[in-house]
Amino acid sequence: MSAPYDFIAIGLGPFNLGLACLTEPIDGLDGLFLDNKASFDWHPGMMLDSSHLQVPFMADLVTLADPTSPFSFLNYLKESGRLYPFYIRESFYPLRAEFNDYCRWAAGKLDSIRFAHQVTTVEYDEREELYVVHAEHLPTGERIAHRARKLVLGTGTPPHIPDACQGLGGDLLHNADYLDAKAALQAKDSITLIGSGQSAAEIYHDLLQDIDSHGYHLTWATRSARFFPLEYTKLTLEMTSPEYVDYFHALPQTTRDRLNASHKNLYKGIDSELINDIFDLLYQKNLAGPVPTRLLTNTALNGASYDETSGTYTLGLRQEEQGTDFSLDTQGLILATGYRYRVPDFLAPVHDRIAWDDAGRYDVARNYSIDTTGHGIFVQNAELHTHGFVTPDLGMAAYRNSCIIRELLGREYYPVEKAIAFQEFAAPAGPHHPMEIPA
Repeated sequence: MSAPYDFIAIGLGPFNLGLACLTEPIDGLDGLFLDNKASFDWHPGMMLDSSHLQVPFMADLVTLADPTSPFSFLNYLKESGRLYPFYIRESFYPLRAEFNDYCRWAAGKLDSIRFAHQVTTVEYDEREELYVVHAEHLPTGERIAHRARKLVLGTGTPPHIPDACQGLGGDLLHNADYLDAKAALQAKDSITLIGSGQSAAEIYHDLLQDIDSHGYHLTWATRSARFFPLEYTKLTLEMTSPEYVDYFHALPQTTRDRLNASHKNLYKGIDSELINDIFDLLYQKNLAGPVPTRLLTNTALNGASYDETSGTYTLGLRQEEQGTDFSLDTQGLILATGYRYRVPDFLAPVHDRIAWDDAGRYDVARNYSIDTTGHGIFVQNAELHTHGFVTPDLGMAAYRNSCIIRELLGREYYPVEKAIAFQEFAAPAGPHHPMEIPA
């Protein structure tokens, strides 16, 4: 039997891919990365031509942990012959398709990744003190068991379908599948988009551009009071910091849940530039007469039905500030309703080794571990309720991976920042004089 791995990482989005890049040069740390996809592909249904990241290129897989890494975005541009065009473009924000290609480039350089491997079960061998990860190689059906001392879970957040649309029937879709369904949508007489974030705005702008040539009626409904821009001022950006994670994690669970509900605009808002582009496009198209489109704010989706004969959805909506109910008929229905974490079924055999909170969620420790020992199973992007809105932020991924690598090794390999913010988030530990500056 082969020697056990030091760790096995399950799932390969940008976060675990960053972990693979950062652990690749570390002697004495042997990891294996398993993913069920045939190759790396990050949100392919939203690869609109003009869509870009909402964070600068330094929030790549490695740079904020190791600026000298050969897996950096700048090195990708250099090897691709596009470093000077990117420099001349004078934008810090890579195109989304460009970032996806960068991730595929990085994945292609790593021998530790196994694509097309579906993890079926994770068990714990008490005698050997090892996790046993059972997987199926999808092209061949071969079943393989791997052993490791530790696990890192990066299985991602699947698309969320609201309760009102569960099992509804028809061809409604989540925005994750938008591009594949775009042509069929544009053949319909009416399209309704439900959602409030960047993805909803990108889809609305995309469909609005073609509204004249296809002749559909386009409605965008959001529960938010307005089309909120992403908060991107610098003192707010300081909240994506180790200090704020420390502060947030130490708060009571009920306080954290309340704060998360109020922080959505900090990571789910719309680029201000895109909001302005939408207005300008509406203005331009209205020069020729009224455009068949509606923008509905304060509008919650409370119910829905589907008529197979006519291929029509009837949505039960409510204007929440007025307390007024109304309905809307539409042939096409797009749900830009976000993503929510779901505990993988393969963890069932080790359920008792995991710490759970009162709401049945992982009780994630400050070091990103979820097991009862505090050093055996780690998570990526599953700790929103314990670590706050920075959880899905690409800019904090290298920091989190540096922390996880410290736990895997038992020592700090990449320097882990302790404090980067000018502001203080918690009350002072003791009495301070007005001019006294904390260390």
